[in-house]
Amino acid sequence: MILAGNTIYIIRNVLTVIYLIAVFAICLMIVFENRNPLKTLSWLLVILFVPVVGIIVYFFFGKNYRKQKMYTRKSMADSARLTDHADRQVRLLSSVLAGESDAIRSKSHLIHLMLRNNRSLLTLDNQIDLLVNGSQTFPAMLDAVASATGFIHLEFYRFEPDTIGMEFSELMMRKAREGVKVRVIYDDVGSWNIRKPFINMMRDAGVQIFPFLPVRFPSFSSKINYRNHRKILVVDGKVGFVGGLNIADKYLHGLPHLGPWVDTHLRVEGEAVAALDRVFLADWDFVSGEELPPDGSLEHVVRTGNRCLVQVASSGPDTDWATIMQVYFSAIATAKSSIYLTSPYFSPDESLLTALKTAALSGVDVRMIFPENSDSIIANWNTRSYIMELLEAGVRIFLYRNGFIHSKYLLVDSIFSSVGSPNVDVRSFDLDFEVTALIYDEDFALRLGVLFAEDLKNCAEVTIQEWSKRNRRERYRESLARIFGPLY
Repeated sequence: MILAGNTIYIIRNVLTVIYLIAVFAICLMIVFENRNPLKTLSWLLVILFVPVVGIIVYFFFGKNYRKQKMYTRKSMADSARLTDHADRQVRLLSSVLAGESDAIRSKSHLIHLMLRNNRSLLTLDNQIDLLVNGSQTFPAMLDAVASATGFIHLEFYRFEPDTIGMEFSELMMRKAREGVKVRVIYDDVGSWNIRKPFINMMRDAGVQIFPFLPVRFPSFSSKINYRNHRKILVVDGKVGFVGGLNIADKYLHGLPHLGPWVDTHLRVEGEAVAALDRVFLADWDFVSGEELPPDGSLEHVVRTGNRCLVQVASSGPDTDWATIMQVYFSAIATAKSSIYLTSPYFSPDESLLTALKTAALSGVDVRMIFPENSDSIIANWNTRSYIMELLEAGVRIFLYRNGFIHSKYLLVDSIFSSVGSPNVDVRSFDLDFEVTALIYDEDFALRLGVLFAEDLKNCAEVTIQEWSKRNRRERYRESLARIFGPLY
């Protein structure tokens, strides 16, 4: 009995020593990552004062994979294809923009930034159609897929095997049987409802389909938090789509408790289609191991004859920089007259939050649309936690009431626009794989401005007087949600 007690005592001491060594090693790893001191201190406190659970939470949500180059193969593939072209455009940028308007030239620093931090090539000949809601977006995408003769490249965060999802699936299977190369990437977490029989059905028809970062034990902790949030469709290299809509019934019909689903998407023709396809091809190489010619779609590009400057920007843990966050920060920080922003979820880092407040305090007309009701209660509470400080700085806040607004767009100075997949939150800017179209064009900016004005008609503006009357319960839950903002 005494011997058994001694054995348990020894094992307990050994485990304690091992645990303390692990805690010490993890703390050193966190310190040597050289992150924001507040983030570093926060994680150190979690590790030290929440035994065992703190370590588990850190490995799920705290590891900095951008620094550790978790996705080295993918990053190298992207870099090898684009660096030379981007460097050449940097050198020639002044001459390329010489004939553009003063407004476009005033945003040349944004073009330069994206060439340097993301190798986002500047395309000049493009036609951009603004699509509003699933009622416009899905028919346009289905028409494009139906017209395919060469290839279909489809990549979405959420692809549901429901009514609209099956309509896409059946059409793609038919095109695959006709000899069209159909390649599909879906996110393994976002498309959780996809089951093996559905995958087998697609593959039996000739569709090549792969999940992005499948979540399986033991790699569960290193993958579940890094998701592919991109929405890309490229057909024959002639037409492309990018924006905020996924493929599921709710994006067309809305949700009973929220009402209509309000969203924004783009249909693209011209040189930007090839740029959009490059993002898909890098992801395809990553998920399938099949390296396709990087510029294979260039020969199919439709010459629109329309001068419209577009950069396709992507970001994720595979990039050296938080590229989309940087262009948002730079666009906001250098805005001269107006900033119009719509995002369903709002959880910015301090730099972006400061840029928005500074712009408003400097006299820039800053207006932001958030949903009054959201599909995520915690996300909605977190968004609301920022409203008072924005109002105090002079930012005008509008809450959308006629359904759930899921649009993700930014319009600055009636010249620079961004429409794509990223939300204005830490997850989109730091953790997820995102893509957006950056457009430097007065005509498109005018159309986006009209859409913003239409969205405002379905909003109620928030005032400081009104917002300050919230009860303590609301304020407490908002503050609590803000702590967990980066985790959902």
